[in-house]
Amino acid sequence: MKKITPPKTEEELLVRAWNIAGLSLGELASQLELPTPQNLLRNKGWIGETLEKALGATASSKPEPDFQLIGVELKTIPIRKNRQPKETTHVCTVPIINTTGMLWENSLVKEKLNRVLWIPIEFDENITLENRKIGAPLLWSPSPSEEAMLKTDWEEFMELIGQGELEQITAHLGEVIQIRPKGANSHALSETIGKNGEVVRSLPRGFYLRTSFTATLINQHYL
Repeated sequence: MKKITPPKTEEELLVRAWNIAGLSLGELASQLELPTPQNLLRNKGWIGETLEKALGATASSKPEPDFQLIGVELKTIPIRKNRQPKETTHVCTVPIINTTGMLWENSLVKEKLNRVLWIPIEFDENITLENRKIGAPLLWSPSPSEEAMLKTDWEEFMELIGQGELEQITAHLGEVIQIRPKGANSHALSETIGKNGEVVRSLPRGFYLRTSFTATLINQHYL
């Protein structure tokens, strides 16, 4: 596989992103000397990982923006023909213990969403994975009103977690962010604080951006 050095500036990252816009995923994988899976059933993170390699991301699974040198997070977003995102967008893992004193200003959600390179990916069940096109990049930071909505949701969630109400949080809560379990079995359980202050075991959670939020963002910038 070809090794791509990390970009040193936002401008360099954007040039790289524009250079791959219009390519199919198969063409990009071929340039990187990577195999293309037939589907994503067993390769759920393949698209994001391939884009990370193509653009020189360095953070991997670390709790910090993907392009560490310039503080930019990469988010690929599958878009249907009707310009709607196919799914919610994962932001980061939810802290479920030792949350006392956490502030929005130094939260991982804010750090991850402070500066984002969005790359739309064509999604159509009738188009094979290798033939789906990479869209035009968007380098984005939340507006004051967008950040206010994100902050409000985050603070409400963290208050519930601090009160031991983690198990009462469902995907219906939150205007622009939702919390959902990330694991699917008992081996993935993590420790958190229960309602009465006791340590309990629970599935790890993730913060996700709602499709209503990302749809508005995408359509505002690509119309």
